[in-house]
Amino acid sequence: MAQQFSSLTDAQPVAGEILDSAAILEARRDLAACFRMAAALGMGEGICNHFSAMVPGRDDLFLVNPYGWAFEEITASSLLICDLHGRVLAGDGVPEATAFHIHARLHLRKSGARAAFHTHMPHATALTMTAGDPLLWAGQTSLKFYGRTAVDEHYNGLALDSAEGDRIASAMGDADIVFLRHHGVIVTAPTIAEAWDDLYFLERAAEVQLKAMGSGREVLSVDPDVAARTAAQMREEDPESARRHLISVRRRLEREAPAYAD
Repeated sequence: MAQQFSSLTDAQPVAGEILDSAAILEARRDLAACFRMAAALGMGEGICNHFSAMVPGRDDLFLVNPYGWAFEEITASSLLICDLHGRVLAGDGVPEATAFHIHARLHLRKSGARAAFHTHMPHATALTMTAGDPLLWAGQTSLKFYGRTAVDEHYNGLALDSAEGDRIASAMGDADIVFLRHHGVIVTAPTIAEAWDDLYFLERAAEVQLKAMGSGREVLSVDPDVAARTAAQMREEDPESARRHLISVRRRLEREAPAYAD
């Protein structure tokens, strides 16, 4: 993957770029915390999968993990800053090829996608391999995502060019979350905290649903009117709840793995 990406990459920083502000450092630490906690919760997959976030104050640069690093190894300083054309402007290494082609196109095409998290986390990914809609709107946690999901029905192999990134962005449409058939999920959000919150609760919702499906008993869906009302209630609280959720993650990491912030 790295070799395929290298032809797109100019690893020299652009003169005059200010890429070490306090706001950028805080974004680095927030994103690194998400990687570390995702690893602790079993959401990683070797050195695959990727999270990205737009650089604060910029619409043309994004933070992303370097190729070859597992989630549990990521630190704030190890994250790369790339532009939308494939140049690495800060950091050592390059992103994994699919990380660039998926995330650059999502950030370019979806103005509200300031953060984009892609994983093969096991429970949500399992639902991409089953017939019908992935989420059944049967549990309260799942209602957080009511009316916010799309399904990319056309698995097309690895995203090794911008055309595939554009196709995924198009399949996602106005949704915040997309289930990629036979593949995994992508969560987008206006902030790193909201992307983390959605990723965490999406996997929890999928886990509980799979347990219910495996019970052998009928899974009962919530009345659509109640589901819509509950979803609206949850959305009102999401930004503040997500912010507090990520702060709690960082407190835990400061006790257990403080190197994440380096």
